[in-house]
Amino acid sequence: MGPKTLRVYETIRSRIESGQYRPGEKMPSERTLSAELEIGRTALRQVLTRLANERLIKAYDRSAYRVMGGERVPDPAGLEPWQIHGSRRIYENRWVNLDLVDVEPPGVDRFEHHVVRLHHVAITAVIDEQERVLMLWRYRFVPEQWGWELPGGIVDANEDPAVTAARETEEETGWRPATVEHVVTYQPMIGMVDSPHEIFVARGAEKVGEPTDAEEAGHVAWIPLDEIPTLMNEGKLMGSGTLVALLHLLSSRSTTGR
Repeated sequence: MGPKTLRVYETIRSRIESGQYRPGEKMPSERTLSAELEIGRTALRQVLTRLANERLIKAYDRSAYRVMGGERVPDPAGLEPWQIHGSRRIYENRWVNLDLVDVEPPGVDRFEHHVVRLHHVAITAVIDEQERVLMLWRYRFVPEQWGWELPGGIVDANEDPAVTAARETEEETGWRPATVEHVVTYQPMIGMVDSPHEIFVARGAEKVGEPTDAEEAGHVAWIPLDEIPTLMNEGKLMGSGTLVALLHLLSSRSTTGR
């Protein structure tokens, strides 16, 4: 995008994020936006395509868009949570803690449930203007397998996960990402393991040097997003954070009909 097109993108995005264009509402027509923002229709469509890629707007008719949101799935009501009566730690070190938790599900007798408590982590998918993703080819001894991963690591105490996402990317790849955007927080094994995973996306990065984290560094490469489904089918993508982030990128891109 050129400077003028980028300014229009930032203007429309700001209107969406501030609520000027409200969730579920129809966007102004291309003709209206083109005249108001003094931009050609071709350049405007580049802006609208990018906003659709980022799932901020959605095409619903020929040259017509709506702001995403406005429709919510209601939470089921009248259900009871499990009761937690206590917890005792049976093993701990700097990486892994194991607890026995005294729980009582509705209508079931109390019992002790194992819970593994791991660290809070942040993972980043950096994508460039050529729709390539910054990845690492690594060996993981637990599955005894080589594969592609996104950069990421442990969130330090009192650290903003977005800071972790940018820091770990630079340490592991030598590339400093542009502003990172939070996508989702999830638990990879929610039935027994407590390990919050934060997923971030960054569009663009600057090469600032070589990787500085010798233990976590691998072969660094920019992988075309088009190749991700093939790598997935071949079992060459490792870790749930990598899969969640890449599936998000692919699903976001699909909103433009690609």
